Amino acid sequence: MDAILLASQMVFQPQVLLTIIMAALFGLFVGAVPGLTATMATALLVPITFFMEPVPAIGAIVTCSAMAIFAGDIPGTLLRIPGTPASAAYTDEAYAMTRKGKGELALGANLLFSALGGLFGTAILIVAAPSLAEVALRFSSFEYFWLACLGLTCATVVGTGSTVKGLVSLLIGLFVATIGLNNPAGVPRFTFGNVDLLGGIDFIPAMIGLFAVSEIFRYVLGMAPDLDGAQTRVGNLFTGWGRLMKQYWRQSIRGNMIGISIGALPGAGADIASWVSYAVSKRFSRTPEKFGTGHVEGIIESTSSNNAALGGAWVPALVFGIPGDSITAIVIGVLYLKGMNPGPTIFINNPQDIYAVFLIFILANIFMVPAGWAAIKSARVLMRVPRNVLMPTILMFCVVGSFAINNSAFGITVMLVFGLLGFVMEENGFPIAPTILGIVLGPMLEENFVTSMIKSGGSFAGFFERPISGTLGVITLAIWVVPLVLFVWRKTRS
Repeated sequence: MDAILLASQMVFQPQVLLTIIMAALFGLFVGAVPGLTATMATALLVPITFFMEPVPAIGAIVTCSAMAIFAGDIPGTLLRIPGTPASAAYTDEAYAMTRKGKGELALGANLLFSALGGLFGTAILIVAAPSLAEVALRFSSFEYFWLACLGLTCATVVGTGSTVKGLVSLLIGLFVATIGLNNPAGVPRFTFGNVDLLGGIDFIPAMIGLFAVSEIFRYVLGMAPDLDGAQTRVGNLFTGWGRLMKQYWRQSIRGNMIGISIGALPGAGADIASWVSYAVSKRFSRTPEKFGTGHVEGIIESTSSNNAALGGAWVPALVFGIPGDSITAIVIGVLYLKGMNPGPTIFINNPQDIYAVFLIFILANIFMVPAGWAAIKSARVLMRVPRNVLMPTILMFCVVGSFAINNSAFGITVMLVFGLLGFVMEENGFPIAPTILGIVLGPMLEENFVTSMIKSGGSFAGFFERPISGTLGVITLAIWVVPLVLFVWRKTRS
């Protein structure tokens, strides 16, 4: 009890609260700009934290990352441009709602369930951090391989229309993931002598191209959809919150649990959690045919998941000093710098520091509601800007975001190429979501497969020898085989 009171005194100080507010505003801005990720926002804060005390330094990073993850939903909903990779899974769904005049419902759901997901993740972090971290540490390359396979299975769900076209789109993404030196053998692949391609294709410029630039191409060629009926203003964001919570509480809890589980796995993070949650939501929905047409159900589960994953990623970071994602990798460095060395002993030797972190998590997610409301209301001016002014402005932000990844013009080239690719794919009925999924999970799949084969001496039996790996393997193969068997059986009977 004394540790909790001491932690409260450490957090509820004017300079700490002011730091949290400023970090929230910074995170909202960075998250809303396409290409500037939550990880980048966190990295930009690190030099400033050198001059802070430990509690405000950690508070700034926690608040900034939470706000940036949420803020990525705003341009995704209004303009079909995901601000952060974690928002990409349900960008099409949210934008379709805006075109149907339900933009405030989509943004209101994003705001509400982002805050609830963050609070749920914090609650699990407080209650079950040591237990979850122990489970996460049992994951080896075998388990991660099957996890990547399960993630790729989502491609048949997140893609609308033909399953075959969804698989083709996924294969395009997996092919892109093989380009460069970023493979276990370190051998140049598909670089064609281009030095820039040795580093592979960065995910952020590719995502910006597929979503944003393809839309700009469509507008320039006069093929953009008619927006006369689209929403031009954002109304009351709090409309229907009670109804949404009553109707979709199961989806919210399921998204929270998936976010916590995937977030706690080192190297997974909010991006993968968001994709998996959207696929699960569509798979178990009573109205899966509504997905892709502007249905709030998938948005609720995904946005709950990616915000809950933030809390999950802190579990292995605090308990064992192992980063759950790229943000907590930065956080661990700051913790060591401030003398808050992560590990099991921190809960015994400095419990007030841990409780202070927990309180900051709670404050950040509560403050998300008024700050997010203000950000959305400020962004509504975008809907009133003429398209011939808005599109060049969007292109400018896309160029800045793509260039800022590596401070290289090559990122802009990648953006333009993938913009053309996205345009061609969508005009021919190929969904772009599976392509992005393949780019994200391709390196993880290949690296863990090769590592596992080396461990097992080239034997596939190694993938089923460990309890968790064997269970995941059986589940994955069942998901693949059972629908095929049922299809053949129905054909045979008919």
